[in-house]
Amino acid sequence: MEFFDVIKNRRAVRQYKPDLLSKEDILKILDAGNWAPSGRNLQQWDFIVVSGEKKIEMGKSYKVISEVYTADWEQSARDAFVQYAATYGGAPVIIVVLTDADKIPGIRKMNLESASAAMENILLAARALGLGTCWMTGPLQDEASIRQILHIPESKEIVAVTPLGYPVAFPEAPPRLDPELRDKVSWIE
Repeated sequence: MEFFDVIKNRRAVRQYKPDLLSKEDILKILDAGNWAPSGRNLQQWDFIVVSGEKKIEMGKSYKVISEVYTADWEQSARDAFVQYAATYGGAPVIIVVLTDADKIPGIRKMNLESASAAMENILLAARALGLGTCWMTGPLQDEASIRQILHIPESKEIVAVTPLGYPVAFPEAPPRLDPELRDKVSWIE
């Protein structure tokens, strides 16, 4: 797939086949994350690959959050989302992206931006390999549980979470809100 096609065809996938992923493909995807740009070239990210019992525990945590978050939704939509949360859409693997925690606001921002660039590379690499992902911050509403489940030290900050797997289908692209970039771009001379 060509580079711009990968970008335009990356989607948030919420339903996955149970097929297992090869360690080789997972490492190829994480290697793409490792090649992201980073502030001061510190490459201040870490990746956790979660499966098995720990993935089930993370699903239980996210299910509780989703039940609160969807309390006022129509019942069938609520049930579908809670099921997605409990299983991360059935994905066989979850990737958690971490960065160095820092109390200095400017350094914290640099670290978050760097790890976010790594996350985007992960999403694009997965799509290039025909795999699905979904950048998730919802599970972080119970960050304490994730920290406990995965034994994440306070010296690390959780940036994002994504399920990773073979999609049941890739969703259609939603229309861009400003496809001509009339409102989103300013030219200043």
